[in-house]
Amino acid sequence: MSLPRLLTLIIGLSTILGLMLWLVNSLFRLYIQISFTAPFLANLLLLLLIALLGMLIWAFLYYTGVFGRSPKPQRRQPKIPEAKTEAAEENLKAVRQQVTQIQDEVSRQALLERSREIESNLTRGELLVVVFGTGSAGKTSLVNALIGRMVGRVDAAMGTTEVGETFVLKLKGLQRQILMTDTPGILEAGVAGSQREQLARQLATQADLLLFVVDSDLRKSEYDPLRVLAEIGKRSLLVLNKTDLYSESDRETILARLRERVRGFISSLDVVAIAANPQPVLLEGGETFQAEPDVMPLIRRMAAVLRAEGEDLLADNILLQSQRLGEEARRLLDHQRRRQAEKIVERFQWIGAGVIAVTPLPVVDLLATAAVNAQMVVEIGRIYGCELNAERGRELALSLGKTLASLGIVKGAIELLSTALQLNVATYLVGRAVQGVTAAYLTRIAGKSFIEYFRQDQDWGDGGIAEVVQQQFKLNQKDEFVKSFVKDAIARVVKPLEILPAEPQPEELDSSEEWR
Repeated sequence: MSLPRLLTLIIGLSTILGLMLWLVNSLFRLYIQISFTAPFLANLLLLLLIALLGMLIWAFLYYTGVFGRSPKPQRRQPKIPEAKTEAAEENLKAVRQQVTQIQDEVSRQALLERSREIESNLTRGELLVVVFGTGSAGKTSLVNALIGRMVGRVDAAMGTTEVGETFVLKLKGLQRQILMTDTPGILEAGVAGSQREQLARQLATQADLLLFVVDSDLRKSEYDPLRVLAEIGKRSLLVLNKTDLYSESDRETILARLRERVRGFISSLDVVAIAANPQPVLLEGGETFQAEPDVMPLIRRMAAVLRAEGEDLLADNILLQSQRLGEEARRLLDHQRRRQAEKIVERFQWIGAGVIAVTPLPVVDLLATAAVNAQMVVEIGRIYGCELNAERGRELALSLGKTLASLGIVKGAIELLSTALQLNVATYLVGRAVQGVTAAYLTRIAGKSFIEYFRQDQDWGDGGIAEVVQQQFKLNQKDEFVKSFVKDAIARVVKPLEILPAEPQPEELDSSEEWR
């Protein structure tokens, strides 16, 4: 305790004690005077005096620590905002439900492992700071300066950090532990450099706070990933390193340019200048002077951000990670379902082709393939978890068939495939083959359209059924696809027709009329 404070305490206690003695003496004299005329009142006064003395003694003993003081209440551990935590937990539950449907074992286990990592972050709650940038920007030197020990070789020709290396950092006034990860450099040459950059980007997306390190004005190759990371919600500090290489005026010019370039997604306060590993200076006497790292501006800004926003940054990142994991699970599941549904479409398109090819009908008849298409719809719906009965499948198939006819796609398909078949098939077989091949082609367009319908939760979208059908017809008109389709059709439809007895060719009608 300082001397002025001790003297103040002594004078205060002496004054209080003197006043208490004066009060006790006055009360005692008053008791003597009234004890003869009013004994009861005198006794009350005596009790008051005793209580006053007891309080004085207790206060003195308490102050001196004889009784001990009640322990200070434990400061509560910071708690992640509950709403975001609950949302992350719900996302993780949904992810697990989706993962159980993924057939690829490697993908399924990888998603489950990442979901467990996110769950552990919910309970552990360290703040993850990731250092990101080009290999020459001085990221490792920055980490060296911040944590006080070497974490990799410096000034190497290429990046030396091949995997994400994580170190512990503690900031005064911040209860949570900080994990600082040094990432491989981006924009390195070669296959190995590209692989390291992919790892660095993955680590950056997991950060609660990102330190994006540059050593000059932002290049486009640096600006683009910084902007993308900001758009997905990464809180970033833009760190200008190696400022010892610039004059004061040049340094301020570069800082101004950086703040202008990132305006709108990074605050000007979050653009910080440092010198993590200053270059040695040769003095006049021939001696070398090595300046200390100048990273305090970054430490102060990082501490301010983490103290003020740390809990929200952690909660936002956990929620973001769970959402991204859910998106990846949905993407894998969608790819799996699409692959299975396309196999169904391919199977039914050739079933429909066979039905039409061996049936002597004058046109491509919707009713002849309605049952085939209805069953296809039911099976595609089952892939996407939608159980349809045969009646509902038939309604959907008929509705889409009428749309095909009304848009002129039936007639367009016949013309397209007739031309393609004439170039590849003997003339006498074209008439018999065109109906079956066209039926297969239209079944394919119908099946692809229904895949989009079920992918959108049984909704055709804002443009309705017509827009989806037209889009699929356009995709299936491409020359490379038509050539491949006709080649497959010749093997599956035309070759079997060669062994059948020749049938008289029916008069050609406008098939689009029959589809109505």
